[in-house]
Amino acid sequence: MAKRDYYEVLGIQKGASKDDIKKAYRKLAVQHHPDKNPGNKESEEKFKEATEAYEVLSDEQKKAAYDQFGFAGVEGMGGGGGQGYSHAFHDFEDLFGDFSGIFDSFFGGGARRQSRSGPPPGANLRYDLEIPFKDAVFGTKVEIQFAHNEACGTCRGSGATGGSGRKVCPTCAGSGQVRRSQGFFSVASPCHACGGEGFIIENPCKDCGGSGVQKKRRKIAVTIPPGVEDGKRVAIPGQGDAGSNGGPSGDLYVFIHVKGHEHFERDGLDLYCAVPISITQAALGAELFVTTLDGKKIKVKIPSGMQSGKMLRVRDEGIPSGSHRGDLYIKIIVKVPAKLSRRGKELLEELSKAEGEESSPQPIPLAELARN
Repeated sequence: MAKRDYYEVLGIQKGASKDDIKKAYRKLAVQHHPDKNPGNKESEEKFKEATEAYEVLSDEQKKAAYDQFGFAGVEGMGGGGGQGYSHAFHDFEDLFGDFSGIFDSFFGGGARRQSRSGPPPGANLRYDLEIPFKDAVFGTKVEIQFAHNEACGTCRGSGATGGSGRKVCPTCAGSGQVRRSQGFFSVASPCHACGGEGFIIENPCKDCGGSGVQKKRRKIAVTIPPGVEDGKRVAIPGQGDAGSNGGPSGDLYVFIHVKGHEHFERDGLDLYCAVPISITQAALGAELFVTTLDGKKIKVKIPSGMQSGKMLRVRDEGIPSGSHRGDLYIKIIVKVPAKLSRRGKELLEELSKAEGEESSPQPIPLAELARN
């Protein structure tokens, strides 16, 4: 099969800059590296093809020879025939330095870090809890039940039977990784014999299969702090999954979902509600008793001439936070009676004649509405 033009291989134009050549090769190398595509011969060939093209086009002398004479121009120059990748290896840090995280995840960097710090920690867990609006405002305690991995009671989390313990993995000599060369890469991957742990268990515990953990259900009481908002989470350290082979436990995160309330809503630390009043109460003023969220009744004075939609503020009746509380805002709604008694109608007609009414009202300024 005829070899493809190196520029075609990298997907670039002949006049491409050195940076463009590096970017093109870097993209192909990450996409087709054999460790990312195990057993895929097509990807392996594309990786080798791209590496050969980069070896030539990244070297000015080889590139000039190739541009002038094609493949014949680079024969015997350490490129074009797959004989070596010294130049590409020299440029490795410059080429892939900003992609170290990607290569760690593909080629075993995670396993190296894990094996140095001992057994891996257990997973963090999530629990979604729905609570009433009032409990979110004033706080509460809720008992929850969930399943997590606990250290095996038989082997006490070691994973080994009868104190047989563990021994250093003979395959990786305790490093948790094996290395092999691939072109100009020196690739690390998790050891297949020990799974990247760096040790093996000679006699695995029969109850947990050597993992050191067992699935158990657990009940705990969760304290919900006053003023917690919808979507917030409460962290409970050490109640996640226990780590395998004696590793530390993860944490449990309880995510709070607050039910809506029929009469109240919140904005930060402030509470809002709406209270209806009559036409006469709005016109003459009144004293009302309003029931708050916590069930107590507070006296609220309605000034005469009260307009529908106006807000009244009651200090320190909002949501508690530490040593202080937010405020309660009461929106006044003036309700017009749908039906009137004969006497009520007569009185309103008299009021209309006494006060006078505008038969051609002008629109209210929008700025005035915004202040309501």
